[in-house]
Amino acid sequence: MATRRALPGFGLSLGYTLTWLSLVVLIPLAAVFIKTSSLTLEQFWHVTTTPRVLASYRLTFGASLLAAGINAVFGLLLAWSLVRYTFPGKKLVDSLVDLPFALPTAVAGISLTALWAGNGWLGKISEPLGIKVAFSPLGVLVALVFIGLPFVVRTVQPVLEDLEIEIEEASSSLGADRWQTFRLVVFPTLYPALLTGFALAFARAVGEYGSVIFIAGNIPMVSEITPLMIITKLEQYDYAGATAIASVMLIASFILLIAINSLQAWTAKRTGKSK
Repeated sequence: MATRRALPGFGLSLGYTLTWLSLVVLIPLAAVFIKTSSLTLEQFWHVTTTPRVLASYRLTFGASLLAAGINAVFGLLLAWSLVRYTFPGKKLVDSLVDLPFALPTAVAGISLTALWAGNGWLGKISEPLGIKVAFSPLGVLVALVFIGLPFVVRTVQPVLEDLEIEIEEASSSLGADRWQTFRLVVFPTLYPALLTGFALAFARAVGEYGSVIFIAGNIPMVSEITPLMIITKLEQYDYAGATAIASVMLIASFILLIAINSLQAWTAKRTGKSK
């Protein structure tokens, strides 16, 4: 007797999947490259390599990578604390982790700016010390760390919950110290999830606009992000120029994500062989 399945057959399911994927992802991305193709190669090169645009690439990708790295470290520590320890206000902290998901990005940007401006609660302490956050590249980094943290925490947390404490206790009973237990026993299990969280945080940061635009200050060659350059081109009705810059961002992000995912697959494969 044929087995009944909740979903329709493979052909119909695949058709629905490809149709939905095309409508939501493939067609919009194809439109970017089709519009960009209206430019000659010389025009494309001129639009995407002006000093102002190159400076925005460096800030956007550099700050995104650094923010994702910071989130990988502190996101792991936060996830570890939420899973392994009990403390007053734990449920509140766990709920606050998701706040950047629910908070409108413009509200986050305004809040961070008010907090780190020269007359803000933190800004009036940091600026006399020579640490200017608001209206500087450092402000961009702070905003990207804020919006990317939940991706790492929520990716690592389920893996930690499934990791039995008895494994750590067995390692300790065999003479391993805390660092050896973490490095040789715990971290190899967490690494694929941590890398996934890093990739998600990076991808989110590269395309972020709302929370960054207020705190960045948008100083040309200093604190302008690439999404702002795209918006500027659109406001000038230079649609081909906007899509040209967007296509560069898209290709660069895709290459970086492919590299990260390949590293993740290689690590998972290597971990599986070692087991």
